[in-house]
Amino acid sequence: MLVRDLDGPGPDRTSRDPMTRDDGQDTGFDDVLRQHAGLLSRIAASYEADPALRDDLLQDMALALWRALPNWRREAPLRAFVARVAHNRGATHVVGQMRSPLGGALNEDWIEPRHGPDGHAELEERRVRLQDAVRRLPLSQRQAVTLALEGFSHAEIADALGITTNSVGVRLNRAKAALKSVLGEDA
Repeated sequence: MLVRDLDGPGPDRTSRDPMTRDDGQDTGFDDVLRQHAGLLSRIAASYEADPALRDDLLQDMALALWRALPNWRREAPLRAFVARVAHNRGATHVVGQMRSPLGGALNEDWIEPRHGPDGHAELEERRVRLQDAVRRLPLSQRQAVTLALEGFSHAEIADALGITTNSVGVRLNRAKAALKSVLGEDA
């Protein structure tokens, strides 16, 4: 399926062989987005707390993925390629945000209301604390932790980030120590 909602020049999808998912089946860009929507959303959330800016970042990630897919050489699984493109776009976003002035105090409209039993509220609070703590990590550690939380192996993280598996282990160990310190918990 061709992308119909993007204006301007982009990759020529008609002259390219169909993309193949990790399971060997042919797929289109829409399928790739659907298949990896959760991954992309969680990666975007690890880079941006503001919902409006997070939505913009998610759109930027989708556009970057659309442009990058013709260059996918199938050396790594599609999931790792998608994660790499998303993390690269997230890193660019962080650099851009660092150049702009910081916003004011926390806007209460950003907090989504949660209903349900105390257990659900506590679990949600822990998830938010972890997500905030991950956002505070240095970029290299944040990338590795986000992929590890997605269930990527050390080798898959190394492929996605273009580093060695030993470097992945070092980054994850440092991130784990930093998260323990920030969260005050035994991880």
